[in-house]
Amino acid sequence: MKIGTRIDETGTLFRDGGAFYLRRDAGGRYELELQRTPVDLVEKRVRLIGTLVGAELVSADGIAPA
Repeated sequence: MKIGTRIDETGTLFRDGGAFYLRRDAGGRYELELQRTPVDLVEKRVRLIGTLVGAELVSADGIAPA
């Protein structure tokens, strides 16, 4: 995918150290740039909407339960 691509995917949100990631249902993972910390959604299935800003890095517009 190209940088600037809109992302709308589901998967499992998890935390590794100080970073948050989406383990994608389609395989692989994205590191997330977040405006706020979604601690109540960690280890749960979520829907991510955002923009690809780097290789496997997404600037999240929103994360919600899937």
